[in-house]
Amino acid sequence: MTPEHAPSSGGKPGLNPAALRVDDAAKVLSRMGGKPVTADMLEADIDAGAPTNADGSINLVHYAAWLVKEMATGGPRAD
Repeated sequence: MTPEHAPSSGGKPGLNPAALRVDDAAKVLSRMGGKPVTADMLEADIDAGAPTNADGSINLVHYAAWLVKEMATGGPRAD
């Protein structure tokens, strides 16, 4: 089973960090970080090349790796 399809927290309904809808990813990132993150911000990153799963969901680990790469290369979010 791929991470995108694996149940989270022992099969209980919840959020899967390997497959979050853009809205849910924005909420999670806002709660975890020191700055608000909006769905529009994530959509802009996706338009700039941030990775998504085949269904359009976001894997937080892959997204974080993309952000680090962008910061290192002076990409769109390197502020």
